[in-house]
Amino acid sequence: MSDFSKACCDRKQLQNLLMESLPEKEENDVSEHLSACSECRHEFEVLAATNEWWSEASERLSRSAARRAGHSTFGYSSHDDDAAHFSADFAVDFLEPSDDQTSLGRLGEYEIVEVIGRGGMGIVLKGFQKELHRHVAVKVLSPHLATSGAARRRFAREAQATAAVVNPHVMAIHSVNANAKLPYLVMPYVACQSLQERLDQQGPLDVKDVLRIGMQASLGLSAAHAQGLVHRDVKPANILLETNVDRVLLTDFGLARAVDDATLTRTGIIAGTPQYMSPEQANGDAVDHRSDLFSLGAVLYAMCTGRPPFRADTTFGILRRIRETAPRPIREINPEIPEWLERIAMKLLAKDVAERFSSAAEVAKLLEQSLAHVQQPTTVDLPKGIGDWLLVPKKEMGSRDLANWRRKYLFRGVLVSIAALVSVSLLTWGINSITDSLSRIAPDEQTGIQPSDVPATPVSVEPWNAVETELDATTGLIELLETTVNEEEMPGLNGPQAN
Repeated sequence: MSDFSKACCDRKQLQNLLMESLPEKEENDVSEHLSACSECRHEFEVLAATNEWWSEASERLSRSAARRAGHSTFGYSSHDDDAAHFSADFAVDFLEPSDDQTSLGRLGEYEIVEVIGRGGMGIVLKGFQKELHRHVAVKVLSPHLATSGAARRRFAREAQATAAVVNPHVMAIHSVNANAKLPYLVMPYVACQSLQERLDQQGPLDVKDVLRIGMQASLGLSAAHAQGLVHRDVKPANILLETNVDRVLLTDFGLARAVDDATLTRTGIIAGTPQYMSPEQANGDAVDHRSDLFSLGAVLYAMCTGRPPFRADTTFGILRRIRETAPRPIREINPEIPEWLERIAMKLLAKDVAERFSSAAEVAKLLEQSLAHVQQPTTVDLPKGIGDWLLVPKKEMGSRDLANWRRKYLFRGVLVSIAALVSVSLLTWGINSITDSLSRIAPDEQTGIQPSDVPATPVSVEPWNAVETELDATTGLIELLETTVNEEEMPGLNGPQAN
């Protein structure tokens, strides 16, 4: 933010902004300040309200807010209290006048009907294309970002990345205008809601819905990965659920990068939504397609439980949990989720990228087979291998904890092996002692003493008693060692069993 934007605007500056008579640099500074300062924005709206066109636009905004319930927000917020923020955007007057009294204005060849969402990068408008007689969604970069070269490049990159992916489960791009005063891209308009909105309204989803949504999102990611793209921001807000149709659309590739584009992958840069990003993203490391798989696992977790897997009061706390701890087991929160589905999600959420699935296509196939089993449990079996996966232990475990866990198991094995060797040695010694005792009462060939001449005195069994005493001591040693080990924190000892 510029130094200018830290101070409040005076009335004359606001009036000049309305008249479009400010120098370009000052206009950009004032616009940026208005997006952050509620007092100046209110003053600006009061001045703007004297214009007849502004009153009409405000009235239409109010009407559109009441009509957009259940419509697509394309990953952006659509709350009614955002109207004031929309007003600040419209104050820049980026819409052209329109002859259609039912529209807010024109943007290129599109008649803008209403505002359907707003986010950090811009706003989404519902437009109508007369030439093709169809409604479209127009995503416009926010005025305060349009002056940033980096923001413009990122916006154009979103359009290029999405346009390169042709798949029924990826939101298509009709056209893009990156050179406009406010860059915009045009997408199909679909009546839908985001997965985040569904979770906010409904909470945890049914197992069939979890599998269906997860499968289709995986197919969309697979298509993106085939183009060498990593989404980097897979989250419920970027997964759209089409109304009255069981179709899922993956949207907002604004953080997508070409895997081989070194100029856009810089160590130390964190991109993504904290609650759903991967450990490698949290560390600011380079990522590949398996980072999206971790985020997909976090989405599956949220659909099963109604909340993200990693939560904390601060962004730093969330990032730390992502790097160092495992989430609470799904079935502890929602026992209705089958154990095999928990295993799928937890495998996706593995800290080590090598322990995740190899591709989104593999995940899609697995979820498809699992959905078929849920729909027809008597005729379709679960996919093979689900019960064979070694899950990350259920308690909080980072890489250091996992190493300690493995060392404890190794230590326990060594102790049991040593105890077994001691037991065998004692048993061998006992047998040899008995053999020696028996040899003392054997027939003596030199003296001619026969067994019948030996008094019927009971044979001593002290060697056997000694062996039993030693074995009891050894058993006690083993039990003591096992108790000592078990009293320590041993996460994952009681791992889940295969169904």
